[in-house]
Amino acid sequence: MEKMIPEKIVLASNNAGKAREITEILAAYHISVISQSEFDVPEIPETGLTFVENALLKARNACHHTGLPALADDSGIEIDALKGVPGIYSARFAGENASDEANLQKVLSELKNIPEAQRSARFQCLMVLLQHENDPTPLIFQGTWEGRILTEPQGKNGFGYDPVFYVPEYQCSAAQLTAEQKNSLSHRGQALRALAKEIKSFNSK
Repeated sequence: MEKMIPEKIVLASNNAGKAREITEILAAYHISVISQSEFDVPEIPETGLTFVENALLKARNACHHTGLPALADDSGIEIDALKGVPGIYSARFAGENASDEANLQKVLSELKNIPEAQRSARFQCLMVLLQHENDPTPLIFQGTWEGRILTEPQGKNGFGYDPVFYVPEYQCSAAQLTAEQKNSLSHRGQALRALAKEIKSFNSK
């Protein structure tokens, strides 16, 4: 039996910035996403040791509580000078329930004496789509966005580490890009476009 993906999917995230980006990108493909908050889905601890494990945990949890196909991503920033840290701990680098500001200030502190040439970094996104809670063949997509860490925040757009992530293509921070510019380059945009293409491929068979 061919895998058919409905064009209405629950989004396993309560992150407003992430939800906005995902909704904007998938809307262009006529794929509707509904936030899990509309179903009062409880958050699940991210106990995985990799981005893909955490994404699967979140998607499976949303499927369990809603009975709908679920889309989840786990994403973060890897900094070479810190041996890949904060990685899967990006959202809580400065502690549980840390603010975006606290997290990026901790990164800047950790890199205080690191020269520009050694501040290379990348955003990673692992996107997972499950048809149901026990789906044995999840669709998994990855996006990677290369850049480097600035010495101070720049720009007011975006969220998370965007103000300190330098984008070589535009010679500015990710927080100085328009939503359209960011979505065309970002790790999340890459993963979502691949996912949307796959959904359309399944549904056209």
